[in-house]
Amino acid sequence: MQTQSQAEAGNASSDSQSDRSFVKRSLQQLRLPVDGNLANLPLLACCFITGLLDTTMFEAYGTFVSMQTGNTIFLALGGSNQNNKPYDWARSLCSIGCFAIGALFFSRFYRRLSPGQAQRGSLSLGFLIQAVCVCLAAALIQAGTINERQSSTGATDWREIAPIALLSFQAAGQIVASRVLAVNELPTVVITSLLCDLMSDPKLVTMPIFHGNRKRNNRIAGFVLTLVGSILGGWMLKGTGEVQPVLWLVCGIKFTISFAWLIWKVDQVEEDSN
Repeated sequence: MQTQSQAEAGNASSDSQSDRSFVKRSLQQLRLPVDGNLANLPLLACCFITGLLDTTMFEAYGTFVSMQTGNTIFLALGGSNQNNKPYDWARSLCSIGCFAIGALFFSRFYRRLSPGQAQRGSLSLGFLIQAVCVCLAAALIQAGTINERQSSTGATDWREIAPIALLSFQAAGQIVASRVLAVNELPTVVITSLLCDLMSDPKLVTMPIFHGNRKRNNRIAGFVLTLVGSILGGWMLKGTGEVQPVLWLVCGIKFTISFAWLIWKVDQVEEDSN
């Protein structure tokens, strides 16, 4: 009887050690630095997302959630009492504030979890947080808690602030990720500086086209994808009359990016140096 108890205790100890070993290996995998050679691909997807969201949210609620230059102008127009609807400036102010809070949060988040390098786990979790924010915004509208569009009567519905806040907060995660990945030519939420940098590039016409200038190609692709996303978002909103389809699409893309970081190719140089 004692021998059987000892055997069971030994098996339990072995299982416990195996579990700890599995957890340790999993954590090690999450801390591995990602290979930056194709890190532009998720960011290009984020450019597409920016087009989808900004077109849809501007048409539905009269404000942007990514491009804060436009919101700053709307806020200024409100300051001079020239908004088309009462308190339109408040939506813009909310978007600017939540974007700023998002930038503060995500920058500290990455600095805390993966200081000095882009790691699988931190990137995956960062995009998961973004996906959850989009999912919550979509769910609130889908459930009827928030109107699908800004009221045509001019009445102010302060509940519309919720999806604007969530989407603006998560949008900041995109540009912070571009900095973490050192793909600064793809801020994902800004077209003005992207076009300026593109046309200022001394190697703008370097050949061959696809391999001669990586940064130029990223900027061109980022602009095109933002434009395509905007057109698609407009057509989806026009065809369905609802913002939810666009939000659910964005949610799916963000979840896909989050999962992709978990299995992303490892940067062997960084790994060996560690």
